[in-house]
Amino acid sequence: MPNRTRAPGQDVVADLPASVLPRVSARRPVLVALAALIGATVLGVSVGPADIPLATIFSALLGHLPLIHYHSHVSAIDWDVIWQIRLPRVVLGGLVGAMLAGGGAAYQGVFRNPLADPYLLGVAAGAGLGATLVIVNGSGTNVNHLLPFAAFAGAVGAVILTYLVGVTSGRRASTASIVLAGVAVAALLTAMQTYLQQHHEPDLQGVYSWILGSLGTASWSDVTLVLPYVTLSAVVLFLHRRLLDVLRVGEEEAGALGIHAARVRIIVVAAATLGTAAAVSVSGLIGFVGIIVPHTVRLLSNASYRVVIPVSMIGGAAFLILADVAARTVQSPAEIPIGVVTAFVGAPFFLFLLRSRRTGVL
Repeated sequence: MPNRTRAPGQDVVADLPASVLPRVSARRPVLVALAALIGATVLGVSVGPADIPLATIFSALLGHLPLIHYHSHVSAIDWDVIWQIRLPRVVLGGLVGAMLAGGGAAYQGVFRNPLADPYLLGVAAGAGLGATLVIVNGSGTNVNHLLPFAAFAGAVGAVILTYLVGVTSGRRASTASIVLAGVAVAALLTAMQTYLQQHHEPDLQGVYSWILGSLGTASWSDVTLVLPYVTLSAVVLFLHRRLLDVLRVGEEEAGALGIHAARVRIIVVAAATLGTAAAVSVSGLIGFVGIIVPHTVRLLSNASYRVVIPVSMIGGAAFLILADVAARTVQSPAEIPIGVVTAFVGAPFFLFLLRSRRTGVL
């Protein structure tokens, strides 16, 4: 048995017996996910109202890479379409998808609930309320500038409130109490949002457009805004993937193995919440990504979080890029909200998961 006086972390996990933490290899699933991401990125940059040959797109991309002295002969119009419209949209979609999928996988590991998603603790309700407050009270460019910050603050504030409500009688919150507090906080914030919508009917169009999710206004400034939060969150979740495997055996058993389960839970939830809040602040509320992608990874490869976490992030990026391609091509030249696309795919998948759990397949 490992020395329990050491701080919990990778050194403790490294000493665990193979019966608790068997060896797994994520190399093949990661390579497959990377291939899917590359294909989705190429498709995302290629598809659009302007017909740009694939060779022109590759030439524009090579001409912008550092350390490669390649002079591309791409017209100014094609250059702007690729670098100022399509590529930031694809990159932002990848970041948002990676965070929603990785956050979903992390929440499922922490709460030991295969149907948990990144919005479990009130992130969606808090972000929705923050965005609604700005939309109904702002005007013009103020809305575009303030909306991401308000949505981010609302999402983070909702999770903090959830944790505070979940702590009772001066004791640390249990998993069940946190989840129940999340349901209550989400209901309260949703009620407040509904009240605002009823008293500001002219602004309903803007509220609903944001709630349903969209990447239509993506820019490099949005990418720059969320990149630090998504990077920090992804790194923390990746470093805790082995600890999430240990938590699968139960908190008491993990404690007996030298793992501080409560501390791991707080760190992972904080990281997943931070990244998810940053993602929805620029994309709106895009549902089901945190359920579809992690479970697809489990079904096709391995249930270990050493595989699920990294592959879900890469696969989530590819999935949302493809969903965005569908959103802007199904009714071209009009666009449909990307949240509608993910719901159209996710709702049947969710029912499949429920039926699979009932029949014992999962």
